[in-house]
Amino acid sequence: MLEINDLHAWYGTSHVLQSISLKVNKGELVCLIGRNGAGKTTTVKSVAGLIARTRGSVRFEGEEILGLPAHARFARGLAYVPEERRIVPGLSVRENIRLGLLASPLRRRESDVIEEIAETFPRLKERLDQQAITMSGGEQQMLAIARAVASQPKFVLLDEPSEGIMPLLVDEMFEYFNTLKKRGVTILLIEQNVELALGIADRAYILDQGEIVFTGTAQAMLADAAIQERYCAV
Repeated sequence: MLEINDLHAWYGTSHVLQSISLKVNKGELVCLIGRNGAGKTTTVKSVAGLIARTRGSVRFEGEEILGLPAHARFARGLAYVPEERRIVPGLSVRENIRLGLLASPLRRRESDVIEEIAETFPRLKERLDQQAITMSGGEQQMLAIARAVASQPKFVLLDEPSEGIMPLLVDEMFEYFNTLKKRGVTILLIEQNVELALGIADRAYILDQGEIVFTGTAQAMLADAAIQERYCAV
């Protein structure tokens, strides 16, 4: 479903990604792991269309998308949940979710979609009319996820969803990721909690200094403590 071949990316003169190649099949949950600064976020931002200078190939459902703007990739069913959440100050929870529907055909049944999202995320249901910025970090992360999936995307890019979140909410999030997978949504997950990520993933890639250095099944990588210690320890 997603095929990345020989992907390079730069921030200014810094060559951050160096010939990245990976594949995510339809219906899979694949995690991309590695130390801080390895290039994980740059990879998903490149796929989402948020890095100005890139080279190589990113194919989504067989079509080249690397030259498309971010909104066009979103329109094709590719959603991105950033690490920094990007909750809009001054807007309620309901209004933030509504932003995820602006470019979606589902906007015509906006009220129904928001109610469906609220049923899926009970913590948000209780706070639909609350100022989103006043919620806890974990609740804001749930809102960022809810906003991304409101348009019913085919593919979701998740960047460090558990960062700074209390364990109870992390467990709820990862249960929801499993639910998304069961619904047929394909996921590429970046996560510092290696054990948690590998516990729900089908396959994994390890990124180190802008290059893929290891790939395999999640079970095999979960059992290989030496690989984790070498490439994933913070």
